[in-house]
Amino acid sequence: MIAKQPKPKTCRNAECSIKFVPQRLGQAVCSPACALATKDVNQQKARKSLAQVERKEIKVRKEKLKSRSDHMKDAQQAFNEFIRWRDRSAGRACISSGRPLDWSGNQTDAGHYRSVGSAPHLRFDERNCHAQSKQDNRFLSGNAVDYRIGLIARIGLAAVEALEADQSVKKYTIDELKALTAHYRALTRELKKGEAA
Repeated sequence: MIAKQPKPKTCRNAECSIKFVPQRLGQAVCSPACALATKDVNQQKARKSLAQVERKEIKVRKEKLKSRSDHMKDAQQAFNEFIRWRDRSAGRACISSGRPLDWSGNQTDAGHYRSVGSAPHLRFDERNCHAQSKQDNRFLSGNAVDYRIGLIARIGLAAVEALEADQSVKKYTIDELKALTAHYRALTRELKKGEAA
């Protein structure tokens, strides 16, 4: 009886990839050197995937440790970034001074007409927040008089008076804050894609 010759295989070492005839059952590489190289590659892949799993677990643990105020900061940051991108995409000038805004650096704020401290229920109201120069927002305390003039020109007197009259109370839950963060990040991504195109 004639023994069957094993079929040639391709070496599994990505750097080698030569054809060889296996000497043993289950042999996947052509030489011990290729076996060591493949083992090193597999160990590196395993380390990378383990590191990714650990990073995901750390992210989940950090998320669980976040307080309501941490979620509020995340939502406010996402909202403010959206406001800056909204007004940047529309080519708008500073709401209070009317001067062109510097989008290249960190010179533009998302300024609230009614401040977050005095009207926290309006912190995520898009009518109440517009791109504003740092000079006007921080050093001129929001430049409220000129802000009102610019706001009337942008959204109308009736909408401004509705904002000024709004004294409602709003307490956001953690789930609402998470939803707001996700919503405004998605809107910002869309605006960025639109500008890149």
